Amino acid sequence: MNYPTRGQLERHLSQRIQALYRQELGHQPSKVTCQLFDCKLAVIVENSITPAEKRLAEVGQEDLAEEVRAGLKDATQPKLKALIQEILRVEVIDILSEAKLETGRLGIIVVLAQSPQVRNPEAVPKQKANNGS
Repeated sequence: MNYPTRGQLERHLSQRIQALYRQELGHQPSKVTCQLFDCKLAVIVENSITPAEKRLAEVGQEDLAEEVRAGLKDATQPKLKALIQEILRVEVIDILSEAKLETGRLGIIVVLAQSPQVRNPEAVPKQKANNGS
């Protein structure tokens, strides 16, 4: 089997995650960056805050904006998990995410059951072994 490179997987994930947000939320993030680390995937979504959330924050309704964000996260996370599993062909164990209304950024850490197979495995940063020092 001809596996994709790490860079190809990261770019493909970025494009598909951006499309998912556009489809599900009707909102286009300005940039999505993905980085594979052994059994983890880090995702940064720039301009992730929807116009409705921004407006709520502008009028002093930050708590309501946070509730809306939490609801959107709950609604999109199953599709995000399925998308990542489809592209990486590995099981997603956990997804941790946090968004900042102030910066508009969303950070996502995905814990994978195993490292995805790539053509250039040496390019994927490995977790450092703890040697007790």
